[in-house]
Amino acid sequence: MRIAMWSGPRNLSTAMMYSFAARDDCAVWDEPFYAAYLAATGLEHPMRDEILAAGEQDHRKVAKKCLSAIPEGKSLFYQKHMTQHMIPEFDKGWLAGVKNVFLIRHPAKVMASYLVKREGSTLNDIGFWQQETLFDQVAESIGETPVVIDSDDILKDPKAALKGLCGAIDIDFQPQMLRWPKGPNENDGAWAPHWYKSVWQSTGFSQKPVSGPDISGLNKEILAKAMQSYQKLRQYRI
Repeated sequence: MRIAMWSGPRNLSTAMMYSFAARDDCAVWDEPFYAAYLAATGLEHPMRDEILAAGEQDHRKVAKKCLSAIPEGKSLFYQKHMTQHMIPEFDKGWLAGVKNVFLIRHPAKVMASYLVKREGSTLNDIGFWQQETLFDQVAESIGETPVVIDSDDILKDPKAALKGLCGAIDIDFQPQMLRWPKGPNENDGAWAPHWYKSVWQSTGFSQKPVSGPDISGLNKEILAKAMQSYQKLRQYRI
């Protein structure tokens, strides 16, 4: 099975990748379209040159690899995708060949975390409207509601949430998904030194009460638009 996990940035997405990488039956791929996205848009991101040098810049070749033989002889291929990377000119036909899952997080928490790493975030940067668009496309393609999981639910009860996710996509839960070694992961993308320092300090999901979002200092117009997409998907969360 090929699992495409769709989220925006600062959304527990790297921890989820580490969780699946801890399984004994799963190969993982970190943000396959990042280099192609930067090449196509010309955007200036932290470590842009390193990302372009390390990744495939042709989106068609990336899509083909997403559907290719699963690496390492594994039975699962977990692909950590960023919704904002799937710009309109990129073909989406390959989505029919993977199990699409949508990882959501309250926009205020995403925005506050994103601004720590990169100033001047826009609605395009945080991926919410793109996530809603992809959700609608997948739902229309498969004729049913795709799987949605909220990062807050994972943090509240990691074991229950991951068991629910595994059940929803018809795979067995493995307890080792709850823990991973401290430090960098061999599957990290070239951008990891800038973005992943906090998750490198972790060895599992933080199981603690999830506080309400702090909206002070955030762009209220961007937040309001992102909330519309978030609330639409949240009603379908497992």
